[in-house]
Amino acid sequence: QVQLVESGGGSVLAGGSLRLSCAASGRLTANYAMGWSRQTPGKEPEFVAAINWSTGSTYYANSVKGRFTISRDNAKKTMYLQMDNVKPEDTAKYYCLADPEMSGSSWYLPYAYDYRGQGTRVTVSA
Repeated sequence: QVQLVESGGGSVLAGGSLRLSCAASGRLTANYAMGWSRQTPGKEPEFVAAINWSTGSTYYANSVKGRFTISRDNAKKTMYLQMDNVKPEDTAKYYCLADPEMSGSSWYLPYAYDYRGQGTRVTVSA
């Protein structure tokens, strides 16, 4: 069992930066997949980014590639999402995701992850 707690959300102006954190408790074994999704009211969850806990390989949605950076601190069991040059369309509730093992295109599917945090809200104003 893994518990995920997000933090770092808030309000920011377009073009600004924000860093989200996800603290994980429980055992993260090799090849654990961790990631971020986001959701706005009335819409399906959207994949944002993911990282292989062991290798550090990263995956990004095209909409955030070049602007967001996912990283992790294995010792602290914490994952980060550095959001730069944010846009109003980045406004959403952001969720931390985790799964014991991920493969192929499943990395990009929010519903494929077994665990999800409670979320942290990000608001970007023009």
